[in-house]
Amino acid sequence: MPATPLSPLAAPSLPLHLARALRAVVGRELGRFLRQPTRLGSALVRPLLWFVVFSAGFHNVFGVAIIPPYETYIEYQVYMVPGLLGMVALFNGMQSSLSMVYDREMGVMRLLLTAPLARGWLLAFKLLGSTVLSVLQMAVFLLIALAFGVELAWANLPGLLLAMACAAAMLAALGLVLSVYVKQLENFAGTMNFVIFPMFFISPALYPLWKLEESGAYWLLKIAAFNPFTHAVEAMRFAMMGKFNAMAWAVVLGCTAVFFVLALWGYDPQRGFIRQKGGG
Repeated sequence: MPATPLSPLAAPSLPLHLARALRAVVGRELGRFLRQPTRLGSALVRPLLWFVVFSAGFHNVFGVAIIPPYETYIEYQVYMVPGLLGMVALFNGMQSSLSMVYDREMGVMRLLLTAPLARGWLLAFKLLGSTVLSVLQMAVFLLIALAFGVELAWANLPGLLLAMACAAAMLAALGLVLSVYVKQLENFAGTMNFVIFPMFFISPALYPLWKLEESGAYWLLKIAAFNPFTHAVEAMRFAMMGKFNAMAWAVVLGCTAVFFVLALWGYDPQRGFIRQKGGG
């Protein structure tokens, strides 16, 4: 039976229903994360490995470029930080997608979608929960990077945190879209290979894009320009230096809205995935 919005007679209690749904969905995400203390460690091992090992090996290769938003030579570790923050958010967004697929197979997600509340709110709360988890993990990694000597002006911190939150929301929304079309847990490995890794490596996360142009890989350069992850990284990179990249922010916010609408359409019982499966 499809979920139906609250009737007008219940309008006075709508904030209460929203608060309960917010606590249930976001609280469930946070509670699950807190009950799995190894999850934070596993989320940070990968970016820390790149941060410590990869930066040491390629310091002299990539650490001499002067590109926007930088106005002088920078260490490669400094260049990597926004990309690795994006890596944390990207993998957490995919973890959220995997969680959605698991909940759908176990029936929890179907029960949630039949709650007497417009499912747009439910998906928005799911998006919020995933975003909060991503930002928490990104903040921990940022603290570790600062402990390793990466400098960040305190005046730039609010803008960086906002850019981190928007990037996390975009990648969490992408995870919602993927959860619509990944029908079984066994198919998630293919998603990792065909979505996560191309998005990460065809971006300026680990190396400046002029390196692709210098090597003659113009087709990769064009793909990187259309890669939403590229703009998420650039928004954080500029924010880290106290600057604003209008194009990056426009792409991040626009993609977040588009991904969320696609996820909402996919979970619509009249048109999307739920109707195809005959459930909901």
